[in-house]
Amino acid sequence: MRRIATHPSRYEEDRNGNRPRISFSVKPVSIAELNAIHKCVYLPVFTLSGMVKLYLLGGENVAKRDAKKVNTLAFQDAGGSPAVLVFTWAKPSFDARYRHRMRLMEYFRSLGACSVEFSEFSDPSFKTASKVSTSDLIYITGGQVSTLLSRLRKSGVDQLLHRYPKVIVGRSAGAVVFGRNCIVTNRYSKRSRVVEGLGLTDFSIKAHYEPSKDDLLMRMSKNERIYAISKGSAVIYDGTDLSFVGEVFLFKDGQKHALDK
Repeated sequence: MRRIATHPSRYEEDRNGNRPRISFSVKPVSIAELNAIHKCVYLPVFTLSGMVKLYLLGGENVAKRDAKKVNTLAFQDAGGSPAVLVFTWAKPSFDARYRHRMRLMEYFRSLGACSVEFSEFSDPSFKTASKVSTSDLIYITGGQVSTLLSRLRKSGVDQLLHRYPKVIVGRSAGAVVFGRNCIVTNRYSKRSRVVEGLGLTDFSIKAHYEPSKDDLLMRMSKNERIYAISKGSAVIYDGTDLSFVGEVFLFKDGQKHALDK
């Protein structure tokens, strides 16, 4: 527990009856409460120069850099030499050791990043908000969709992303969470379900698209517009316009449509 002084409890006079001095009451405050206080006091200030631009990657082998074309476009949109903030929150095991951390840093610096910083899930809220506000590009890695959604909401980062006016790159699960809804497939049972996404887009994303998923996607698309993105490909969305890099398909009204690049 940490302690924080609150309001003055009473005024006391000195021995000569002059100069009242203030005595403070002190109460214990937990770390969670302290973070909440900081969160209320500190809000990142963004320049409202435009809406966020999303680069939604269907997946990438970082070692092979097989989505370098997409990342290069994102870095150019973020000013050419952006300050990059990376979230590796999509698996609890990533907290202690994310094995691609050094590889990502080298990759992004080769693309022109002036700095590469990582946001830790253990960071207090005010520190995360500060990192977000000073970044030019946010990059969210893949992993487990449900874990990533839960952590973004629990930390309040979902609200920061809604207000972020710059460039966000989401890879795999990091792309899926931005949809109105998310298609989540259990890696063991292979069963799929739909959960509510962050809603930065008015459509849903299927990452790591393969034709073997067509029947499922056609069924789900009867009530949902779904963009299925192959590995190394991307949907680019600025709140109004859509563009595509690589192999992307639209599933709508139970039908599959190939999209022009």
